[in-house]
Amino acid sequence: MKLTIERTALLTSLNHVQSVVERRNTIPILANVLFDARDGYLGLTATDLDIAINDKVAATISTEGAITAPAHLVYDIIRKLPEGSQVELDYKSAEGRLFLRCGQSEFKLAALPQDDFPVMETSALPHNFSLHASILKRLIDKTRFAISTEETRYYLNGIYFHVAESGGVQVLRAVATDGHRLARVETPMPADADGMPGVIIPRKAINEIRKLLDERDGDIAISLSDTKISFSLGDSLLTSKLIDGTFPDYERVIPSGNDKILELDGKSFAHAVDRVSTVSTEKTRAIKLALSDDMITLSATGSDAGSATEELAASYSSGDMEIGFNSKYLLDITGQIEGENAHFVLADAGSPTIVKDSADDGALYVLMPMRV
Repeated sequence: MKLTIERTALLTSLNHVQSVVERRNTIPILANVLFDARDGYLGLTATDLDIAINDKVAATISTEGAITAPAHLVYDIIRKLPEGSQVELDYKSAEGRLFLRCGQSEFKLAALPQDDFPVMETSALPHNFSLHASILKRLIDKTRFAISTEETRYYLNGIYFHVAESGGVQVLRAVATDGHRLARVETPMPADADGMPGVIIPRKAINEIRKLLDERDGDIAISLSDTKISFSLGDSLLTSKLIDGTFPDYERVIPSGNDKILELDGKSFAHAVDRVSTVSTEKTRAIKLALSDDMITLSATGSDAGSATEELAASYSSGDMEIGFNSKYLLDITGQIEGENAHFVLADAGSPTIVKDSADDGALYVLMPMRV
């Protein structure tokens, strides 16, 4: 294999694939990226056996062929080369090394054969539809903060995508929860998505597809089955296994009897929570909200750091009430509010609270209270 490629183009493509590769690998080939040069393109593939990312970039191919080399090492080398430079990749089978040349620099890298590289099966998946990049970004950004990191509850370690009915119409819904907070965001169901199974996309796959979306503006082709999902974004293709588990009945967590309405400026409230929680203990991050007529008082107490209070004007007229929350969870949710006002729908100090965004009817959040 021998080719020449522009440094920035190669760096961009490597950036798409190398983050899938784990820093520590017991299987040496999984630390490598597969380079496949043919038909005027250099194809790059990386996998951790659960996710595979394929990317391709135009290159001047002298000799077609394929070889694998250490993903992070190649990425670091290319990153440090001068902008605008030309990079030559030359694999000499007699030496078993990949030569990487640029200007006066030459690197000899250990290489492993293509035949050792695991290929994730990407045969035709039965359910296919398209979603605009901006819509997929919204579904991910407004829910992924609530993905559980508790490995024992593995079925919560991702976002649950499924078709549901809302107000008599079919919607595509994304849900994530860690048992302390829940995020549910929906969008009109895309054409051809009817009949798709509910799937739980793992956290790592969510983070990888989100990075790819930053460079994409257009429709994303999505294909899925009960066990796999793939996202096609121009020259990039991400394929991931799905979490093999049953997502809990999240509708049971969303309260229906809450009758106390609190409305306030979302950004001012978030800033106040951030300021007051500075003194709260690192372990509990507790903050208390005291509600009275058209006024909310935020307070926090730290074991050694002292205490803090702040008052905010708000629209509220349902009687005095005090309720405590984890300030980090509260900030995660208020950080998703795009409109001027945040709507809190409360019941009492011991019941879940619903949070809504005045600018996004399709987003709903649930936050469990805590004792303060």
